[in-house]
Amino acid sequence: MGRPKAGRAVGNSLNKNPFAPIVPCHRIVKSDGSIGGFAGGPGKKQKLLESEGIRVKSGKIEKFNILIVKAEKLRKLNSSK
Repeated sequence: MGRPKAGRAVGNSLNKNPFAPIVPCHRIVKSDGSIGGFAGGPGKKQKLLESEGIRVKSGKIEKFNILIVKAEKLRKLNSSK
């Protein structure tokens, strides 16, 4: 995002998301790969992530760095269309 202190504002907005889980705020995780907060609690967030095929171990996304690289490549492909 380029704004280190914007995380709190993003978190507060997501916490008030009236469209969850249709608008998937549970997919927002911390930059270190830990799952972070969730209005329904961390257990519910972990279950939602795991239901989408994301593996979580000790509160962190497994292979987080690999997933980030894949997401960045997809973003670049979509922006070049």
